[in-house]
Amino acid sequence: MHKHDQALIFESSTPGRIGYSLPEMDVPVTDIAELIPADYLRVEEPGLPEVSELDIMRHYTALSKRNHGLDSGFYPLGSCTMKYNPKINEVVARFNGFAHLHPLQDESSVQGALELMYDLQQHLKEITGMDEVTLQPAAGAHGEWTGLMLIRAFHESNGDNKRTKVIVPDSAHGTNPASATVAGFETITVKSNEDGLVDLDDLRSVVGEDTAALMLTNPNTLGLFEENILEMAAIIHEAGGKLYYDGANLNAVLSKARPGDMGFDVVHLNLHKTFTGPHGGGGPGSGPVGVKAELIPFLPKPIIDKKGEEYVLDYDRPQSIGRVKPYYGNFGINVRAYTYIRSMGPDGLQAVTENAVLNANYMMRRLAPYYDLPFDKHCKHEFVLSGRRQKKLGVRTLDIAKRLLDFGYHPPTIYFPLNVEECIMIEPTETESKETLDAFIDVMIQIAKEAEDHPEMVQEAPHTTVVGRLDEALAARKPVLRYQKS
Repeated sequence: MHKHDQALIFESSTPGRIGYSLPEMDVPVTDIAELIPADYLRVEEPGLPEVSELDIMRHYTALSKRNHGLDSGFYPLGSCTMKYNPKINEVVARFNGFAHLHPLQDESSVQGALELMYDLQQHLKEITGMDEVTLQPAAGAHGEWTGLMLIRAFHESNGDNKRTKVIVPDSAHGTNPASATVAGFETITVKSNEDGLVDLDDLRSVVGEDTAALMLTNPNTLGLFEENILEMAAIIHEAGGKLYYDGANLNAVLSKARPGDMGFDVVHLNLHKTFTGPHGGGGPGSGPVGVKAELIPFLPKPIIDKKGEEYVLDYDRPQSIGRVKPYYGNFGINVRAYTYIRSMGPDGLQAVTENAVLNANYMMRRLAPYYDLPFDKHCKHEFVLSGRRQKKLGVRTLDIAKRLLDFGYHPPTIYFPLNVEECIMIEPTETESKETLDAFIDVMIQIAKEAEDHPEMVQEAPHTTVVGRLDEALAARKPVLRYQKS
């Protein structure tokens, strides 16, 4: 928090001002002393500021205006699909029948919620080409781990305990190797070729009897479609491994291509990305996992099933890997995703992909003259530029990102994927207008020209934010988490 903001509350505190009054305590003090150990009882008043309700409201409202979100501006964070969340989702999620449920209610009293979750599973099965889906995982990385544990359980059930390695491309999301490690696997990296796709010869060289799975997203993190996906699936399957689909980039293929048809055995979905659940700020997310038939027995329990006209929670699953989240998943996010899917329909979801791909290619071509384009080919929902040209002028990609703050934009993803020098990864999504795209493009062009004519303008950015450029290493290692009077 900036010192000026601190001053609004702590240094403007005036004794006797009250913003809120708690009701009188109805438990005798003597009883509290008996119930709570003395070490836990406060003997001094907390050092809180004394301010009026108006002051505290203005304080937090001012802070909220400094947060950046989809409702306040363009958010081209590559690989994260930060797209607009339709407000109808919020309306439906707040219906009394959804918002006021208790997870321990009897199944007979929550049939509507179970029907929604069952129906959502059916939609996700159709969208992905999978045979069954669990809604339990809480987010994408949790879904990755869950999918890998399913693959591990499958191999172990066949007595195939030698499969200890998971292959990940050098352009993979950082969560892929992390999830594999947490699931007890060793990770092996497969290289990309000069076209930015998985090198098939290198893939063949690292596949063997110890291969448990290949983790892949398609299109990949460079925004390129893995055109040899069927051959890659054959290589993995012939070796006895499984193919895992990271669903982070599903926004690029909705109603156009399905992971199940590409040969994938397991897929996780980010409902907070592709299907417009709230995204950012640490959650909540939702990362359902879909599987092909031979992996169904290992899914987390309970599975939401339908018997006749009744929806039930099926716990009778002896080969299940067990529950991976308390209760049945992040229900509120599932309601939002269901609302989005039903309101869009098949044609709407197809239009999502078409517009996302159109927007990305439009931006890529307009920016290509001003930044290096590592892969000069048709992209999908996102694309990568390189700031190598600007780096030669003394301006790093980090400087470009900081300069964007002066114009009110959240910067795109930078320095990722790692296999592109000075990487700038941009994803416009389908929800942005041409006017918004053009405005951002114009700013990126202006920054490129500043790097040539006035590099110090970019190197010293940001100039207009409340806080200037921070020592990020120091901020990460020694964060200031509480107020200290200067």
